[in-house]
Amino acid sequence: MTPEPLAAAHLFRAVMTGANWRCQCTGACGQTHSRTEGRCPRYHGGTVALMAAPADPTTPERVAVTLPARSLRAWCPTCFTAAQRRTAQSHVPSAEQPGLFDL
Repeated sequence: MTPEPLAAAHLFRAVMTGANWRCQCTGACGQTHSRTEGRCPRYHGGTVALMAAPADPTTPERVAVTLPARSLRAWCPTCFTAAQRRTAQSHVPSAEQPGLFDL
């Protein structure tokens, strides 16, 4: 039996079933996944526990917990963390958004 979360298991199963229990990253992590038809090869179970997380890795956690299954994707921890880092590095604050210590 593959591990499932204790909370919102129905939501987790809906996302995983739609993804065929495979990570849905297609390169947001920086890898092309070219050897596996452009999609991460990791499946849920064994040594990898996939997570149902926002399709947009920049989504704040306080918003992510409210998202429906259609806005979530199956991610392996490696791809999701890398995708978050990549989007954080490419984020440039707009001129309208003041810095934390701007007066």
